Amino acid sequence: MQDQMQERLLDFPVIAAVKSMEGLKRALVSPSRVVFVLFGDLCNISKIVEQIKSTDKLAIVHIDLIDGLAPREISVRFVKTDTEADGIISTRSQLVNCAKKMGLITVERHFLLDSMSLANAEKHIASDGADFNEILPGVMPKIISRCVKKADTPIIAGGMILDKEDIVAALGAGATAVSTTKESLWFE
Repeated sequence: MQDQMQERLLDFPVIAAVKSMEGLKRALVSPSRVVFVLFGDLCNISKIVEQIKSTDKLAIVHIDLIDGLAPREISVRFVKTDTEADGIISTRSQLVNCAKKMGLITVERHFLLDSMSLANAEKHIASDGADFNEILPGVMPKIISRCVKKADTPIIAGGMILDKEDIVAALGAGATAVSTTKESLWFE
């Protein structure tokens, strides 16, 4: 599954990160081949994923942001068995590890706020737990480059991506892809 996502990102390295039904509709017609789902609840997540899958895109659910799901392994099991999601995103290593064991694509999200959070992220990135690691904010080329050198897995730059220059800078620093909620960039 990781290879399938990596191939799709080689074709088009901009991931549509959707946070509403309106955004989902635009993502479905965009050239993005991977969709990060940053909204939803226990009652509608299966339908959201179904819509994404119907357009031959990969659906990666941010499990920490789905209303009604607790930060526990049972939530990962629910995503695996009750939706057709291809993978999950989480800031929680234990959920990422659980999802990986279940055969889902895994993206571990790291918020870099200061040197301590950077050191912690580098430790997780080097441990090779997730299939992909997402660095936020994604507008720090020097930090992205540093993380790429430490990682055995692909790095995704996300957050604060405002224009095509940010995308080019992140990819130039070694990121495999960029995730963004800015809908106009899904069509760049």
